[in-house]
Amino acid sequence: MSAPVELPKWADVVVIPLLNITLAFVISGLVVLMIGEDPIGATKLMITGSLGSLNGLGYTLYYATSFMFTGLAVAVAFKAGLFNIGGEGQAYFAGLGAALVGLNLGFLPAFIVVPLAIAASLLFGALWALIPAYLQAKRGSHIVITTIMFNSLATALMSYLLVNVLRKTGSMDPSTQIFAASSFIPRMKDVLGYFGFAAPETPLNLSLFLALITAFLVWVLIWRTRLGYEIRTVGANPHAAVYGGVSPARITILTMLISGALCGGLAVNALLGEAHRVQLDYTAGFGFVGIAVALMGRAHPLGIVLASILFGMLYQGGAELAFDKPKITRDMIMVIQGLVVLFGGALEGLFRKPLADFLNRIGMSG
Repeated sequence: MSAPVELPKWADVVVIPLLNITLAFVISGLVVLMIGEDPIGATKLMITGSLGSLNGLGYTLYYATSFMFTGLAVAVAFKAGLFNIGGEGQAYFAGLGAALVGLNLGFLPAFIVVPLAIAASLLFGALWALIPAYLQAKRGSHIVITTIMFNSLATALMSYLLVNVLRKTGSMDPSTQIFAASSFIPRMKDVLGYFGFAAPETPLNLSLFLALITAFLVWVLIWRTRLGYEIRTVGANPHAAVYGGVSPARITILTMLISGALCGGLAVNALLGEAHRVQLDYTAGFGFVGIAVALMGRAHPLGIVLASILFGMLYQGGAELAFDKPKITRDMIMVIQGLVVLFGGALEGLFRKPLADFLNRIGMSG
């Protein structure tokens, strides 16, 4: 096995992702060209559709908010050497926590209900991660297998509850009734309107700031606390962690609880900030996209924020592109997203050696 290629920090964090994303879009452009569309025009349309207006920007940041939460969840687990592939199920079950508060505590004022609903979402997300964490820590079950299984269990459980228990009386729609207004997280349009600024109607809400604060807190946790040091130690070498007095089983359970709670942030954004009710499959695959976001962001909070914005652009810009260019279907947008994941994640080392050789030749390898 060859030794890992070492690069300066700036090259590893900035240049490598840019090269990978550029290659992904070049190949995507070739695919678009093959179906008879102009790749440059398609790229411009995707960018303007996601960033070229306040409406597009609002949707882009709304999607990015959910990706930040799920990406951070995957990244925290990565640091402990765990691959939490169950973010979809954890976020889905977190919606039950939001619903229980939003449907039953509406008589309380908003400054009490909103924090309780957020806390319930995070708690239920953590609880859904607890059993896979325990099975990995105490019974040796692989976390990938158990979290995949728990995605299916969450889908089955939530489907049963939405159809038979939580469904609004007299409605055929498998969803809860609208939450109490006191549980709503304010939308950005309303906040800006309060200060006299006009903004279009988009689902963007104050959960964006919660996601950014969470990213900072995750950075503090991982790199500035004893628990974070223990998490990184277990992820790097469990045997050395035991020698140093750290219990891998304890860290596994704690890390998965944190990861599951972070997935609950998706419920906060999508339910408390936008839909205000739980619907079937409201998570829409965002839990799985978090894996790609964590890979693209190098499992670092800042990288995850930037990768989340990129994927938000792909989602919103892709929707605009599919609408204006019928030949470029939603499936084609999925191909473009997949190429970004492929080159930004699975093949992220493609340019490492050539870039290292180039930097050595020009004397910038230090």
